[in-house]
Amino acid sequence: MYDYIKGIITDIKHNAIVVDNQGIGFFVYVPNPYTFSLGQEYQVYIYQQIREDENCLYGFASAEEKDLFLKLISVKGLGCKMALPILAVGSIEGIMAAIEKENVSYLKKFPKIGDKLAKQMILDLKGKLGVVSVDISNDKEEELVEALIGLGYKEKEVKTILPKVDSNLTLESQMKQALQLLLGR
Repeated sequence: MYDYIKGIITDIKHNAIVVDNQGIGFFVYVPNPYTFSLGQEYQVYIYQQIREDENCLYGFASAEEKDLFLKLISVKGLGCKMALPILAVGSIEGIMAAIEKENVSYLKKFPKIGDKLAKQMILDLKGKLGVVSVDISNDKEEELVEALIGLGYKEKEVKTILPKVDSNLTLESQMKQALQLLLGR
C-alpha cells in the first residue's frame, strides 16, 4: 500500500491527475484536479483500492483530506466514487461539523447522498472525527436564502429580514420565522 507519491503533474483530467514519478505516470483520481497545476511538483497522499476487476489510486492534497476520505468510505453504502465528490464540494471542516451536529440537510447537498445515507454517515461517524470547532450556520443561512428565493421572494427582501431570524433555530423553524417576517405577521 502507498502513503504518498511525490512527482510532477503531467496531465489533468476532469476527475484525475497524472503524477510522473521517475518516469512512471500514476493515474490518480482526485476530488478536485484543478487544485493542482501542470508542471508543478506535488506530494499527493494516496489510497489504493484493489478489487477483482480494478486497481485504482485515489489522491489527496493533504493527509487530513485522506483521513476524512478513509473515514467516509468506512460508512456502510458509501464507496470511493461517492466519497470523492463529497470532498470536492465540501470543506473538511464543514463535512466534519455537519456530521457532529447531525445536519442531514447539509450532507444531502452532496451528489448521490440521500436522506438514508446521510443518516448512516452520522450514525457511523459521529464522535469519531475528532474535535470540530467550525460553525456551519453560514451554510444554514445560505440554504434559507436559496429556499426563500425558490419560493419567489427577491434576494434583496430576503437579505433585509435575515438579521431578524434566530440563527439558533433549525432550518425548518428559521423558514417559518422568515416567512412570517416576509408576510408582515
